[in-house]
Amino acid sequence: MKPAARLSSAWVGSIVLLVSSSIFLSVAAKGGSPQATGPNIVLILTDDQRWDTLWAMPQVQSELVGRGVTFSNSFVVDSLCCPSRASILTGEYSHTTGIYKNESPNGGFGSFQDPSTLATWLHDDGYHTGLIGKYLNGYKPQNRTYIPPGWDRWFAVTQGRNNNESSYYYNYSVSDQGTLVSYGATDADYSTDVFAGQADTFIRTTDPAQPLFLYMAPAAPHGPAAAPTRYAHSFSNLTPYRPPSYNEANVSDKPAYIKSLKKLSSLQRKQIDAFRINQYRTLLAVDDAVNTVVTALSDTGRLADTMIIFASDNGLTWAEHRWREGKLVPYDESIRVPLVIRYDPLTATARTDDHMVLNVDLAPTIAEAAGVAAPGAEGASLMPLLAQNSTDWRDHFLIEHEQGNDTVPSFCAVRDSQHLFTTYNTGEQELYDLAADPYELTNQISNPDEAQTAASLRTE
Repeated sequence: MKPAARLSSAWVGSIVLLVSSSIFLSVAAKGGSPQATGPNIVLILTDDQRWDTLWAMPQVQSELVGRGVTFSNSFVVDSLCCPSRASILTGEYSHTTGIYKNESPNGGFGSFQDPSTLATWLHDDGYHTGLIGKYLNGYKPQNRTYIPPGWDRWFAVTQGRNNNESSYYYNYSVSDQGTLVSYGATDADYSTDVFAGQADTFIRTTDPAQPLFLYMAPAAPHGPAAAPTRYAHSFSNLTPYRPPSYNEANVSDKPAYIKSLKKLSSLQRKQIDAFRINQYRTLLAVDDAVNTVVTALSDTGRLADTMIIFASDNGLTWAEHRWREGKLVPYDESIRVPLVIRYDPLTATARTDDHMVLNVDLAPTIAEAAGVAAPGAEGASLMPLLAQNSTDWRDHFLIEHEQGNDTVPSFCAVRDSQHLFTTYNTGEQELYDLAADPYELTNQISNPDEAQTAASLRTE
């Protein structure tokens, strides 16, 4: 059973109830059968990748963007790794999964209820399932013998050899079918490449008569963003990133946690520039992994009948609003993510879709493609959009955050195509006109001309 929703205050509950009555669209999945007959499904999920970085990945461009649907308005409903991954596995919002943080209580591997996930739905229908890479935050070496239900192949990275993020790329350990295996600091140990090799083997050794579900989740481009040797000098001449919101000059209309931030120093700006370059370098290794997966699917005759989904668990700021290399916040840089889907029977011609889609939509999409039910899913299947069928669709959505060991107060936000409205448990509020102010520089909450807009969004 899923844990009860953990809502920090009554105002959160009221917004959640209002949103759930007006936002969520229910798309019925087809009934499953004892012998799986659906397409192969590959989900590639990166870690902290911004929506505006796909240009730097040539294999993703040629094999996915050039042969699929790019969703230009793709968002997450809780911009933090573990809550987002829990939503991707279940199709549920954080107020349903109970996962608000990366660690317990109310978050992390130990708090996630896993009897009903994508893995169990597809496995029970006859799919050969495999997870390679990152599962959930808090999956530690001492958990290694535990393999969640539904996974036939389990190659899950633990939370670093010393349970820290610095071991995401080198000097890490994995649970290989329940046995702890440690990797070192050589080029051959680079985690993205190791995961690519495991994915290649999984695809090539799966019974040709059995459809597969591969969930590959590299650590890249999560900090510290350690680049592989072969790409150590790539992007060295990358132009610094300086949008109008970068190191924002005037944050007097922002909430207190932003107002408390000093402007970045010259050293800090250089550090963020270097981090950004290293993120791009790590993504080149992910790009190689995409090529490995596509090649294996092609070599085994599966590619024409495979849905490939490329996404990220959340976005990341590069010092917009003075927020350094961060997430958690309701601003676009944090909640917006890349999403590309290639499925040759429906996406033979490359195109862009501007519907507002969410990470909670991935589970029901995969379920409908496979022909199985998605019990409890609160998102909507993207299959009608892939098929270009006329369908009613959401025009706004809920974002939520519960404060943990961070400085961002708990909040609920509603975003539509033109506005972002956020209410914090501190009583602070933000309202941005995204059409006139796409960089979210001017908080309109005190503007009497926008009072009706704020009131309307408050009750969505």
